[in-house]
Amino acid sequence: QVRLVESGGGLVQSGGSTRLSCVGSGTFFSLDGMGWYRQAPGKQRELVAAITSGTRTIYADSVKGRFAISGDHAENTLYLQMNSVEPEDTAVYYCHADRVTVRSPGRTTYFELWGRGTLVTVSS
Repeated sequence: QVRLVESGGGLVQSGGSTRLSCVGSGTFFSLDGMGWYRQAPGKQRELVAAITSGTRTIYADSVKGRFAISGDHAENTLYLQMNSVEPEDTAVYYCHADRVTVRSPGRTTYFELWGRGTLVTVSS
């Protein structure tokens, strides 16, 4: 089974920094279109940052200049560096893959995949 597992969540002081990690596990050929989303209580899930086709990066206006997305292809790991965090950043952060490619004899399968999320709480 292919999974995306987030880590790095927890309590962070306002103005501080933390780094979230997302590791792809299981058997797969590739993970493409990787991004981070977040969902605060009572609000819809929103895109935080993503690496699009061509390795271009995009950021929500609310985090631009404070957060940075990056990936380590060799380790199948996605990161979100969070600097100068604010109480408004408190949310469950989800790792997402637009396309997971799984190959087996005589078959190639594509699907999108969400991690289960990690909670980041920013204290004031």
